[in-house]
Amino acid sequence: MSAARVTVAIVSHDSAADLPGCLAALGRQTLPSLEVVVADCASADESVAVARASAPAGLPFQVLELGENRGFAGGMNAVFAASRAPYLLTLNPDATLAPDYLERLVARVERSRAARPGAATGRLLRVGEPPVLDACGMYLFWTWRHLDRGAGRPDRGQYARPARVFGATGAASLWLRAAAEDAAVTPGELFDSRFHTFREDAELSMRLQERGWSVLYEPGAVARHRRAAVPGRRRRLSAAANASSLRNRYLLRADHQTLANLLWTLPATLWRDAAALAWVLVAERSSLAAYAWLWRHRREILAHRRQVRARASHALDRWFLRREEPLPEDPP
Repeated sequence: MSAARVTVAIVSHDSAADLPGCLAALGRQTLPSLEVVVADCASADESVAVARASAPAGLPFQVLELGENRGFAGGMNAVFAASRAPYLLTLNPDATLAPDYLERLVARVERSRAARPGAATGRLLRVGEPPVLDACGMYLFWTWRHLDRGAGRPDRGQYARPARVFGATGAASLWLRAAAEDAAVTPGELFDSRFHTFREDAELSMRLQERGWSVLYEPGAVARHRRAAVPGRRRRLSAAANASSLRNRYLLRADHQTLANLLWTLPATLWRDAAALAWVLVAERSSLAAYAWLWRHRREILAHRRQVRARASHALDRWFLRREEPLPEDPP
C-alpha cells in the first residue's frame, strides 16, 4: 500500500458491469494523495479482470482476490487491515462520485474538528431522472429501524445544511481510521465481520456514537447510487441476503439496546418483531435459518454484548428523537 491520504475501498462480487463507471469517477477526483483497492469476494464473472483493466490512470491501484465471499463487511475489513491511510472511503461498485466528492468530505471533517468527527457522508442521489434522493445520512426510528434520510423522495434541495447525523451509509462514506480503531471490538476490523451483508454501517455508526465520535453530513459532496436493496424489494434479493438482514437486526440490538431503551421502545419493537416473524412464516421461510443461528450462538452474542457495553460511554437515545444536530460554526 502507498502512503496515501485516503484509501478508497470497493468490495466486488459479480460487479463487472458496474466497476468501469465507478473507477472512472475515481480517476476524476480532485483530492490528491488517493489510492484505490478492490477486494473481490470470489466473483463468478469477470470482476477481477474488469477492475484491473479499468484502473484509474495515475492512482495507486490494487485488487485483493479474497478467494471467498466474505460479504461487504469482510471485504472492507480486508482493505482496512491492509491500508494505513488516515481516511478510508467505503464505496459500492454501483456508486459514482462527483469529481469533488472526496475533497468536500475531507474538508468538512477538517473544518468541523470541534464536533469530533469519526465519519462523514454526502448527498447521494439515485440513478435516473428526475432526481430522487438516496441517502443524506441515516436516522434512527423508535422501532429500531435505521433509515436513510430523504430516501426515495424527489430532490427539491432539502437537507441543504451540513449537520451531525446518526449514521452514514457504507455505499459512499468516509471513515476516520483513528475513530474506527477506537470503536473497534476486534482489533483491525472496521465493520463487525459477523454482519457479512446489510446493517454493518448502522452498527459501526452506533459504536462511533457510543464512543463520543460524530458522523457528519456534507450536502455539497454529491454521488449517484443505483441502489438495489430498498424496502419493498426483498423478493428480489437472495435467500442468504434476506436471512443475513434479519439476523443482523437482532445482532445490532443485542449489542446496543440498553434496558431503559428496551422499556420505552418495547411496544414498537414487539410489533415490528411480530410482523417480521409472520412474514417469514408466510412468505420467506428460508429466513427461519436466521432465528436458528441466533439461538445457536446466543452465548457468543451475550459475550460480545458485554464487550461492547463495557466500552460505551455515550447513549444513543437522543438519536431516536431527532434526525440531525447543528454543527459548530466553521472557523473563519
